[in-house]
Amino acid sequence: MQRFLLISSHDFRAPRWANMHFIARELVPRGEVRFFSLGFSAVSHFNGDGRISLCDRANRIEQYQGVECFLWKSAWHPVNLRWPPLRGLSAMLFAAYRRGVPDVFRRWVAESDTIVVESGMPPILLAMIHELNPRARKIYIASDLLETIGVDPFVVAELDAHIDVFDVVVLPSRLMAKSFSPRAKMAFVPHGLDVDASTIGASPYTGDTHAVSVGSMLFDASLFELAAPMFPHVTFHVIGGGRSARGLAKPNIKLYGEMPYAQTLAYIKHADFGIAPYQAAGMQEYLCDTSMKLMQYGFFGIPAICPKPAVGTHAGRFGYEPGNPTSIGNAICGALACGKFAPPAILSWSAVTDRILRPQDYDDTSIPVHETTAVESELALAV
Repeated sequence: MQRFLLISSHDFRAPRWANMHFIARELVPRGEVRFFSLGFSAVSHFNGDGRISLCDRANRIEQYQGVECFLWKSAWHPVNLRWPPLRGLSAMLFAAYRRGVPDVFRRWVAESDTIVVESGMPPILLAMIHELNPRARKIYIASDLLETIGVDPFVVAELDAHIDVFDVVVLPSRLMAKSFSPRAKMAFVPHGLDVDASTIGASPYTGDTHAVSVGSMLFDASLFELAAPMFPHVTFHVIGGGRSARGLAKPNIKLYGEMPYAQTLAYIKHADFGIAPYQAAGMQEYLCDTSMKLMQYGFFGIPAICPKPAVGTHAGRFGYEPGNPTSIGNAICGALACGKFAPPAILSWSAVTDRILRPQDYDDTSIPVHETTAVESELALAV
């Protein structure tokens, strides 16, 4: 039986699910699955970490929905200090942190046949992983570019230094390819979506017009501060917006905390339009392909508003310029006028997992060489 180990800054037991949760679920019928979560400590109480509810279940192995889970809770963990003169100190902190990795991690790595590493903090463990188990197949899931999510430069350097250990680097958007070294063995595998529409409950809304936002990534509270007064007949439902959403207090804005993925589906399905309120700072063009919330809105055929770079070539999206009231108003008017539209074809998470494990078996996973030439040119100039 195959043994799979997933390493992430998420936890499989957390209420809000992202791509790693679905991949782990799909691996369960294929072998023994373990999920190791890192970057969690007392510091997490101040940054809106979605794993806070799991505090009393940390530092022990727990079986959950067929997956062995371990949340490493340490006394502290390093964060991006965001000031170049402190990079030396930051590097020492990250190095000290990884030396304290628990024995269960070392054992799980040594016993694994396939190790799946997600973007975020996990790349700091790459050298250790390869040393402990050089024979295991290693897969990198680039859920986001590290620079996009504000990861410390030390982590970025560690990923680049050890990118060769991966048998495949999985990109959910071909637009990400130019950000990786030509040494990376890349494959394109988009995010998936599995929804049993028959299990989604009745509308949770009362009243006429409703907009929904799900998640906290790059959350731009100013979008709602500008939009809510312009559209008093629209109720804006903000689910899991994190710390950035806490100050929103308009009468037609409703705030919700973290919500289990399945529960969010009724809010999405029955909304009049969706919102992807990404901040302008940190926005990357690849978000047009990788935004899970935008995919979910599209699956249910509800129009969505988002910053213009996130529109891409996707139908049913109305772009705006963050901070521009006229642009935001025009996007919302466009979404309201659009109504339901025919949803695009989206892979199931089972099909996504098949492609992650064996990308060479699928013609649609290849990334043409010309899509990485930008990085090659930059490296040539640097030399």
